[in-house]
Amino acid sequence: MKATAKDLRFHSKELIDTVSRGEEVIITFRGKPCAKLIPYQEDKNKTEKNELFGMWKDNTIVDNVNEYVRNLRKGRF
Repeated sequence: MKATAKDLRFHSKELIDTVSRGEEVIITFRGKPCAKLIPYQEDKNKTEKNELFGMWKDNTIVDNVNEYVRNLRKGRF
């Protein structure tokens, strides 16, 4: 289904209902596709919790992120 940005603004409930039924909605702005609404799916395989996340996840130099950031914020003197 396609919807305009104006439809998203004024008819968001109907678009969310459409997505909850399993249908994808393409949002267009000035006639060009700019976003896609898709149903949310919980990742059931993800059970382990990693303390490092985001930009720190693949950083091999820093072992303890909290200590590293604390040292950065400490100041020079």
